[in-house]
Amino acid sequence: MQAPAPQPSSVPGFGDARQAWDARFARPGLLFGEQPNGFLAREASRLPAGCSVLSVADGEGRNSIWLAERGHAVTAFDLSPVAVDKARRWSRERGAAVDFHVAGVDDWSWQPAAFDAVAAIFVQFADPAMRARLFAGIWRTLRPGGLLLVQGYTPKQIDYATGGPGKVEHLYTAALLRELLPQADWLLLREHEDSLAEGSAHAGRSALIDAVARKP
Repeated sequence: MQAPAPQPSSVPGFGDARQAWDARFARPGLLFGEQPNGFLAREASRLPAGCSVLSVADGEGRNSIWLAERGHAVTAFDLSPVAVDKARRWSRERGAAVDFHVAGVDDWSWQPAAFDAVAAIFVQFADPAMRARLFAGIWRTLRPGGLLLVQGYTPKQIDYATGGPGKVEHLYTAALLRELLPQADWLLLREHEDSLAEGSAHAGRSALIDAVARKP
């Protein structure tokens, strides 16, 4: 699968999003750490062996590489070429085969019924209009019976300020996810608090939502 050539991208309130993320990912080390997201690691047991997975806004590859090492056929994209370059190098070092692409939400080709599962972990840069397009694309690209795994911040995260965009309109609630995907069979939909230790970007007490949806 090939994405269209990425176009310059901006997100309302974030200016030039690609430039901003490139600057963050250009710092030494891994912005979100080496370990996969804890929610993803727990819930990946729901995935059938050897399934095709799309990892959205995958950053430096911590989640896609981990999934590939467990035998899944993984495609991943991120807006930042700096992040994708780091992910490709890291995957070669670990001997993990991931099909990486540089793309944003609006220039990714959301091909219908292309994946058995989609992972969308802390995709919080999208304003409400882009978020609606994102979830519509995710739902379109899932096969019937496929799983969507989502973790994000809830509005209470504004009080903690331990990660995320600091913009309440970019954060998730259970009601919002139900509204975005009214046809979903929700296997898990839970707002809670926990302490995160995911590199320097997600560190400390956090207000979270965990969600797993099946496409009928």
